Amino acid sequence: MSVTFTAPQFSTARRAPARAEVVAHGITTDRLAGDEPLPPGLDRADLGRLGFEAKAGQVQVVPVEGRLVAAVGLGGADDLSTDGLRRAAAALARAVRSRRSLATDLASVVAGADGPVESDGVAAVVEGLTLALYRFGYQSTGSRKGGADRLARVSLVGSTAAGVRASVERAEAVAAGVVLARDLVNEPGGSLTPPKFANRVRRMARERGLTVKVMDEAAIRRARLGGLLGVNRGSTQPPRFVELTYTPKGRPKGTLALVGKGLTFDAGGLSIKSGQGMMDMKMDMGGAAAVVGAMSALPDVAPRCRVRAYLPMTDNMLGGDATRPGDVLTIRNGKTIEVLNTDAEGRLVLADALSLASEAKPDAVVDLATLTGACMVALGPKIGGLMGRGDGFLEQVERASSNTGERVWRLPLPGDYRSMVDSPVADMKNIGGAYGGAITAGLILGEFVPDGLDWAHLDIAGPAFADADDAEVVRGGTGFGVRLLVDLAASFTA
Repeated sequence: MSVTFTAPQFSTARRAPARAEVVAHGITTDRLAGDEPLPPGLDRADLGRLGFEAKAGQVQVVPVEGRLVAAVGLGGADDLSTDGLRRAAAALARAVRSRRSLATDLASVVAGADGPVESDGVAAVVEGLTLALYRFGYQSTGSRKGGADRLARVSLVGSTAAGVRASVERAEAVAAGVVLARDLVNEPGGSLTPPKFANRVRRMARERGLTVKVMDEAAIRRARLGGLLGVNRGSTQPPRFVELTYTPKGRPKGTLALVGKGLTFDAGGLSIKSGQGMMDMKMDMGGAAAVVGAMSALPDVAPRCRVRAYLPMTDNMLGGDATRPGDVLTIRNGKTIEVLNTDAEGRLVLADALSLASEAKPDAVVDLATLTGACMVALGPKIGGLMGRGDGFLEQVERASSNTGERVWRLPLPGDYRSMVDSPVADMKNIGGAYGGAITAGLILGEFVPDGLDWAHLDIAGPAFADADDAEVVRGGTGFGVRLLVDLAASFTA
């Protein structure tokens, strides 16, 4: 049984409650260097002797009259942003957690610092504190490390206006969506099989008031999802295909489709991965997990557009009838793909999902996938690759990325590269040449999105899984893309 993470409960308050064992104050370098009095309990000379310089992410905790006061560095006032506040709150969470004797109550004045508007600031603090505290594991009771979720209550000190409280509630919903995505990614592939993944999504949808449809293997065959069936041939676990729909109150202002790659484990098929390359492949459903997490938050965020999600689920194994290199698969839209490398399987299941999503005639489509190592070579482990069609829509995705701090970088989809995936026996092959692997994968996906339909492809192979803690990101599944998708849906214009 995995350890269950419990997020802190957040409230707003005019002043720090008497019960708060820790009171935190955000301090910019400008304020520390100026003449303005510091918050009660903080002394410039004492902080200086302790080495506190208010650098971004620096935290200094000092005892004051029976409780602790934390000075949280925010860096320069001119550089302060919501992402900076999120990272500062994450640093504070780790400082509190490291002192296991503290634990239950925190009052934070971080969000009240000069910089972003207060509603955005408190949302960033909620996200940073919650996500930095997150932990997942299967440790036995005797070996569990304490303190992971001991922070039970957080009072956000400043305005108690309805708009600020609404921002807190929205941020809690979004953070819960990220936690859900992380839990799904971190679950071992032998536990989170496609049927179990589908069942967990079904339960979430019913709890959150979303419409849900789950296709079993027979329904998938009737739907002619040849890519999904081809990848699944080597597995003893049956595939699933899940559709979710969020419908706003009133007349929807456009329809946004989300597609997520749901490979619950990727051994590479007959083009088997190395042992090292296979170790983290439980995370190959990070795209689908991000979509599920985002969809879970939408009822609380209440965007005005309709949002539909399409989630192909299978693992990629080496059973006796596994798809062979040289086999040709027929995708839902009738196009054929020659499979030359069975480890390039994500594009095969996404081809079916993009075909189905396009048939429903949305105003725009976004797909997320832990798709290529080539994208990690290009952009490293913390930045997702963005490709697609429709500059106006791609700019909306980039704005959402900027708002949430989940970084993406646009890559081209040059038409002359299409010949790199030409096949002598099918409409295309599933791999290109030795170079430009992220781009050729994107070009293959583009074959299943009609011209004229706005489409964004996010290759999140790098940022979906982390090897170490960094700000609000923790080791393991990161939930990358949840906040970006929620922000995109909330601001989407067709």
